Amino acid sequence: MELLTIVKAIILGIVEGLTEFAPVSSTGHMIIVDDMWLKSQEFLGKYTANSFKVVIQLGSILAVVILFRNRFIDLLGLRKLSRQDLAVVPEGQRQAPVEGRLKLTHILVGLLPAGVFGFLLEDYIDEHLFSTFTVLIGLVVGALFMICADRFAPATARTESVDQITYRQALSVGLIQCISLWPGFSRSGSTISGGVLLGMSHRAAADFTFIMAVPIMAGASLISLLKNWQYFTLDALPFFIAGFISAFVFALVSMRFFLKLINRIKLMPFAIYRIVLAGAVYLIWF
Repeated sequence: MELLTIVKAIILGIVEGLTEFAPVSSTGHMIIVDDMWLKSQEFLGKYTANSFKVVIQLGSILAVVILFRNRFIDLLGLRKLSRQDLAVVPEGQRQAPVEGRLKLTHILVGLLPAGVFGFLLEDYIDEHLFSTFTVLIGLVVGALFMICADRFAPATARTESVDQITYRQALSVGLIQCISLWPGFSRSGSTISGGVLLGMSHRAAADFTFIMAVPIMAGASLISLLKNWQYFTLDALPFFIAGFISAFVFALVSMRFFLKLINRIKLMPFAIYRIVLAGAVYLIWF
């Protein structure tokens, strides 16, 4: 496999890692970068290229598991941990003690709506919504939703920590997450915005979003891998490995950076970026 092909894999992995958990739509960025520049389908074939995108998404999932490893240990009941162990906070700070603790059932309640709708609409979405133009629509509408979230959120967050999230909030965020099935809208953008409107702090909504991402992304990736297993050839293996590693590294770095800043910068900068990106791509592409 040519060196240029490996470089393209690394670039796609970087795009996935940097955008998967920021509220800017990783799927949208992947479609735009691939359609406008890299064109992976031309040298890999359609089905191998689609399988590659699943593999690099697994790199991002692994980054979440590493970052929130103590939280997942606690959720699965493998070991009881202290509040300090559970907190993923900037250095020098400690999460204030709160009553209750995030449970696995909160995650399941949040996952249920998007899981059901995603299963029912998967074929339609794959067939009709994976294009640059539909992504641009998702970027702009999602940006407007994020602006509304910052503008109309309660002045004081009732839910400062992910451990204070109620089942009602979890279900409501899960319902809002369904709109992110439209490519370009952004799963993290929709869930963080929805959480903020429901009275969560930006950090609590982001933590819940990242933790909830693992089972839904892992499940979707596993289904896709089983359906496309025959396209994992030895020739394509270096391409897959390069993309996986770059996605993992950049997802880990970008998540740490994002979590340190989200309560301060909120969603507005990401919304502006999305609108500017959509406008630039529209002028270039159309």
